[in-house]
Amino acid sequence: MGGAVVDEGPTGVKAPDGGWGWAILWGCFVITGFSYAFPKAVSVFFKELIREFGIGYSDTAWISSILLAMLYGTGPLCSVCVNRFGCRPVMFTGGLLASLGMVSASFCGSIIQLYLTAGVITGLGLALNFQPSLIMLNRYFNKRRPMANGLAAAGSPVFLCALSPLGQVLQDHYGWRGGFLILGGLLLNCCVCAALMRPLEAPRLGSGSGPGPQRPSRRLLDLSVFRDRGFVIYALAASIMVLGLFVPPVFVVSYAKDLGVPDTQAAFLLTILGFIDIFARPTAGFITGLKKVRPYSVYLFSFAMFFNGFTDLTGSTASDYGGLVVFCIFFGISYGMVGALQFEVLMAIVGTQKFSSAIGLVLLLEAIAVLIGPPSGGKLLDATHVYQYVFVLAGAEVLASSIVLVLGNFFCIGKRPEAATEEEQQKPPEDVRVDSREVEHFLKTEPEKNGEVVHTPETSV
Repeated sequence: MGGAVVDEGPTGVKAPDGGWGWAILWGCFVITGFSYAFPKAVSVFFKELIREFGIGYSDTAWISSILLAMLYGTGPLCSVCVNRFGCRPVMFTGGLLASLGMVSASFCGSIIQLYLTAGVITGLGLALNFQPSLIMLNRYFNKRRPMANGLAAAGSPVFLCALSPLGQVLQDHYGWRGGFLILGGLLLNCCVCAALMRPLEAPRLGSGSGPGPQRPSRRLLDLSVFRDRGFVIYALAASIMVLGLFVPPVFVVSYAKDLGVPDTQAAFLLTILGFIDIFARPTAGFITGLKKVRPYSVYLFSFAMFFNGFTDLTGSTASDYGGLVVFCIFFGISYGMVGALQFEVLMAIVGTQKFSSAIGLVLLLEAIAVLIGPPSGGKLLDATHVYQYVFVLAGAEVLASSIVLVLGNFFCIGKRPEAATEEEQQKPPEDVRVDSREVEHFLKTEPEKNGEVVHTPETSV
């Protein structure tokens, strides 16, 4: 499995941490917004689809489930495509597919056809945009990368707050078919974002016309990341976390209605959650980027998961609308922290060279958990008819993931950050990589050489 990695800059090229990187950040913001908000935004058309095709709510809900499954489950495929063709061509193709899927869905005559078009085709298109945009963000930002990740992650709540009311307006004026057609046109903006993804170029040696340094050939899907204990611990913790992370937003509105809250007030809970999330993500990214905090980003991520799980447990005790409002405020804070830190921590663990393969494999593992988590909560609710049990289950799962990450990280670290720093300072300057030294000193026991992460049995989270 040969071929150079087109998306990654040549070895030795320093991340600009600005300049054209701000255009990359804007493109990643838009792509993240479409990828995470779109599966939720199409739910406003479900009642119209139920009336059109004479089906049940569970049948229409499969559209959102398929979209999320494609977004997460096609991670390895996206990694192979990016490593073979580069980020920009893959994202451009993904934008066309996402638009084609929604435009085709506007002409569908059955729910099965909607599964294929709005679910599979659009979901694949969004996946082919989401993963490469994160890879490009990783290439353009190093010192400011936590802040960049937080700002890009804020696209999810911002677009959710915009797309949901827009979808309702489109349905009222043009019906679900016209709404799908217009949304398909909006998804063409993914192609515009793809055009922004300009690859980094190596500086030429001297004034001659000779080429710059060449990148070595790399495998299309690098499975060697599984030899890194830090990656294995992260993947395990993230998979457990996803089992319960998305459950409370799915059930909180129904929980409020079960307490006798009017429909409009119950729906407003998600607006509160999303509004808090908008500010929590960039704030968490900014705090993580501080010089004294960044070496401990793994522990901060563990705290974010613990905070989220604890919020779920306390939310299960809410007995009125005021209690649920407080729950949504704190859940929005913790949910935003998790969203801002999850990919920043993965980048720090595996390094730049293997991030494209690592994120694909992690998303595949999370796809399985996404398909298990909310349905398992629904089955528990059907069996007990008690919403508190659903929140307790979700909280326990997220708390377990935080414990797995923090204990795995603690016991895999062979030396304290200070000791690692002293050891690396004794190395020759040319062997030390300038990227994320503070993080890498904390996360690795050996330096990275020539842009490659050196994996040893002592490698830790």
